[in-house]
Amino acid sequence: MTAANLPLIFDGHNDVLLHLYRSGGATASDSFLTGRDGALDVVKAKLGGFGGGFFAVYIPSPLDNAFKMEEMEKPTYDLPLPEAIDWEDALPVTMAIAAILFDLESKGALKVCRSVADIRNTLASGQMAAIFHIEGAEAIDPDLNTLDVLYQAGLRSIGPVWSRPTIFGNGVPFRYPSDADIGAGLTDHGLRLVKRCDELGVMIDLSHLNAAGFWDVARHSSKPLVASHSNAHRLCPHSRNLTDDQLAAIKDSDGLVGLNFAVAFLRQDGRMIDDVPLEQMLRHLDYLIEHLGEDRVGLGSDYDGAIVPRDVTTVADLPNLRVAMAQHGYDDALMTKLCHGNWLRVLEKTWGS
Repeated sequence: MTAANLPLIFDGHNDVLLHLYRSGGATASDSFLTGRDGALDVVKAKLGGFGGGFFAVYIPSPLDNAFKMEEMEKPTYDLPLPEAIDWEDALPVTMAIAAILFDLESKGALKVCRSVADIRNTLASGQMAAIFHIEGAEAIDPDLNTLDVLYQAGLRSIGPVWSRPTIFGNGVPFRYPSDADIGAGLTDHGLRLVKRCDELGVMIDLSHLNAAGFWDVARHSSKPLVASHSNAHRLCPHSRNLTDDQLAAIKDSDGLVGLNFAVAFLRQDGRMIDDVPLEQMLRHLDYLIEHLGEDRVGLGSDYDGAIVPRDVTTVADLPNLRVAMAQHGYDDALMTKLCHGNWLRVLEKTWGS
């Protein structure tokens, strides 16, 4: 099988914008069109049948990434939460990273989609479809004025937290073994953020939220519950993964979970080591399908933001996963749902059209 014979993939999470920002911003964006040393670019997308997805704007914390990776290779670990980032510091970086996304659009590398019709038309045209997503709401002020402005600019998805606290709630640390029942839930600001996002039609992303925050969103949002890049806690007891109770709530809301490719959230031992067979990814998919149903599971790779299995190192390797899915017994209809159909379905319920 080749990518041309397989359904296009629309993916729940990537961090390529952060890498371009760190490489020089708009001056580095040409590499996204011509080929870059990373997991995602236009050249690799064409090879792998990657149609698009959620492009995260994420404010980096001053972490020692080598230390983090070394710690996460151990049998157990508990990395402390990074410190909160103030709005005044977060907003300029958010603007700079978002500007890279729109620069890529101006160069024809992708189209920033504001509706499901936009996504469908862009996928059909062969251009990459991008959703403007913010991972960690540090750039949103308490009065939510920034949210309204960013919505007009194209923002359609937001995670109230990354794995650090914000004025809206609390994230989970990178901790194994652990669950997400760690600390308090959404603040009053967080509850107002959920309400306003529901009014606007901005998807709330539950990945990285702690358990109390998850259940606060479940109680206060009228929209489907979505975790864009998370896995099954029963198969990998990591703080970032979802328990059976959380999966049941997502099913009841007619929401979606996107399979995270990050190896620490796939492996039963929670270690950040990339010798993970595709069969382990299929185990998580099977489990999610069993608990959520065939209409509520998608992909949320975390490309350019995580160490992923060797067989799917970049988007050019995505045919390997789809071939494995087909050989595993997923028929054409299910493959289409998992690869992109379910994302479009849940976004229609969240955004409207």
